[in-house]
Amino acid sequence: MQKNRLEAFSDGVIAIIITIMVLELKVPHGTAFQDILHLYPVFLSYVLSFVFVGIYWNNHHHMMHAVHHIDGAALWANLHLLFWLSLLPFVTGWMGENHFALYPVFLYGVVILMAACAYYILAHALMRDGKNPDLAHALGNDNKGKISILIYILALAVTFANPWFAIGLYVVVALLWLIPDRRIEKKKTTSA
Repeated sequence: MQKNRLEAFSDGVIAIIITIMVLELKVPHGTAFQDILHLYPVFLSYVLSFVFVGIYWNNHHHMMHAVHHIDGAALWANLHLLFWLSLLPFVTGWMGENHFALYPVFLYGVVILMAACAYYILAHALMRDGKNPDLAHALGNDNKGKISILIYILALAVTFANPWFAIGLYVVVALLWLIPDRRIEKKKTTSA
């Protein structure tokens, strides 16, 4: 199967996810600067989630660039990833509206952990049976992905001590991935 429909569908779903998240930013009723300051938790949670969605979109794009063939397993793995990403607007809103309280921060961590696991599953579904050797060679053993998952698990554990520690670890993972994964670009450049 060709990858075009999978890419187009994924791009559309991700665009909708970002749209839903931005619609959760409510305009303050007052006109004073302090009225907007009360929205900082909602805005900060939006920024964090926007960065995560952007990272997934960017890396998904790079991954699809290295893919030549997809099968049914890859389609389902991609839907699995999109499912977890589609929950981000809900947990983002809940976390922001409740000023980074324990259970919203914990559930946010569960969703981003599951999205990371789903991305890992998608990558391996695309590489199985020797399909897409460019992707397999570019990703190698994917230490960056494994480290991210371990940091998310650690963040979930520390949430119960202090939710802000967990937020800090979520930011660490975002910073780890903020620079696009160039492994695929490098492999495509050398093989062209």
